[in-house]
Amino acid sequence: MLRVVVLGAGAGGGVPQWNCGCPVCRMARTEQPELQRTQASVAISADGNHWFLINASPDLRQQVTATPQLHPAHGKLRHSPISGVILTNGEIDAVAGLLSMREGWPFTIYAHARVLSILKSNSVFNVLNEKNVRRQPIQVNEAFEPGLPDGSPSGIEVLPFAVPGKSAWYLEGTAHPEGNDGEGDTLGLRISDKSTGKHLYFLAACARVTDDLKSRLAGASAIFFDGTVWRDDELIVAGLGNKTGQGMGHIAMSGHAGAIESLAGLDIDSKMFLHINNSNPVLLSDSAERKTAERAGWQIPADGTEITL
Repeated sequence: MLRVVVLGAGAGGGVPQWNCGCPVCRMARTEQPELQRTQASVAISADGNHWFLINASPDLRQQVTATPQLHPAHGKLRHSPISGVILTNGEIDAVAGLLSMREGWPFTIYAHARVLSILKSNSVFNVLNEKNVRRQPIQVNEAFEPGLPDGSPSGIEVLPFAVPGKSAWYLEGTAHPEGNDGEGDTLGLRISDKSTGKHLYFLAACARVTDDLKSRLAGASAIFFDGTVWRDDELIVAGLGNKTGQGMGHIAMSGHAGAIESLAGLDIDSKMFLHINNSNPVLLSDSAERKTAERAGWQIPADGTEITL
């Protein structure tokens, strides 16, 4: 039985962003605290005792505190049920939370060589002593089973695959430590329960839906999919930035070739948008955009949402 807890459903900066006075952020601070979201991450487990994080957001300490499943076992001075972290990209949203895991508990980081090279090139990540925190390279289209602390199998199979996207924005205009070949900068994950065969997909970043991606996702038990913006020029129109969704490596929810239209009719049991930006009106429960998404079968999860496959 595969258990999934949404630790955070927001995009970079969360909701509200610390320096933002947009309508959604204002309401999240005052009359509608239910709008608040921490930055995108989920936790998965096949046994309910050992958990693996998909990405380590900058809000990780807060997320762990809010999630009883991730608390130290009663009576133990040092303990964590977190056995590993699987990174899908090298963005700040995905890796900064690793620095909150520096207190000497052993776990494994699973990431593509391109992402591991980013960690290696930045000495601040040396606080994660590799004697305790092993860094395990993963390959595109090669399935692996993350291990438990004692070396036994977890019962979870993870298949990483490349999706359209881009390298971390803070590397724009600089040489990537692993070279110019970008395959592996943005990964999707197929996560399967080995005992039941049920599976879900996690794609926190995706620039477009290809025919290959459609064939992968068809018939899945659940998907967590990039929901950064409702429309491609959203940040520009709102006066919050000068980049389009595509310019940041994210597909829009709406419009021709948007996520809702592109993923319609694929017989997916449960569809959830993740990595939702503060500019996105779909966060508002009474908005036309929310109603459109829900009519199309999409859910807008809150932090703490849990599903079982």
